[in-house]
Amino acid sequence: MATLSFISGVIGNIISVLYMLSPVPTFSRIVKHGSTEEFESLPYVSSLATSSLWVFYGLMKSGGLLIATVNGFGIIIELVYVILFLIFAPTRMRAKTAILVVTLNVGFPAGVVLITLFAMDGDLRLDVLGIVCAVLNILMYGSPFTAMKKVVMTKSVEYMPFLLSFFLLLNGAIWTFYAILVKDFFVGVPNGIGFILGAAQIVLYAMYWKSKTSQNLSDDLEDEWQHKLLIHENSEE
Repeated sequence: MATLSFISGVIGNIISVLYMLSPVPTFSRIVKHGSTEEFESLPYVSSLATSSLWVFYGLMKSGGLLIATVNGFGIIIELVYVILFLIFAPTRMRAKTAILVVTLNVGFPAGVVLITLFAMDGDLRLDVLGIVCAVLNILMYGSPFTAMKKVVMTKSVEYMPFLLSFFLLLNGAIWTFYAILVKDFFVGVPNGIGFILGAAQIVLYAMYWKSKTSQNLSDDLEDEWQHKLLIHENSEE
């Protein structure tokens, strides 16, 4: 059983890394266009906060090395995403993102670490950390709800990256399996919810990815950027 849990944890690490890297095409587009367009920053800000506290949980928990290592990588990659968002977001979205960063990535994690380190010990510390991490994980998995709502309203999957949804599904599945093997309720519940939400997003893709609205929106965005580029070139002349 220990060997199976270790193997599933290693597979979970690999899938989690792919999940964390899945927004790369999105941020490549953001950098190329010089704008975050209609993409939301909350999924990346919440992921950074979640990874930070899962590292702390993994270090505090006996046998939690696999949890700590993958989330350590998560801190690095999510920090890059958040920085890019702060650079390329419009003024209002940049201000909103900055407030989220200060609240969720600085103040809240610092408060949790200080309180659990100096006001708690033993099983109580681990239980409180587990509850906080589980709640944050649920919020992280639920953050794409905004994008899902936009998909339903516009009948377009333009702003809900497929790879993010696909690896959300896989990530939730493998870590739920791992949690069952090691009997870790705090890992199992949020990842079980992540699996369900990932499946829901894949269903939305199956419904709307070929929609005419989605294709038209993509064409309109391309035309708009070409038009802006033409204006910029003419102004330089």
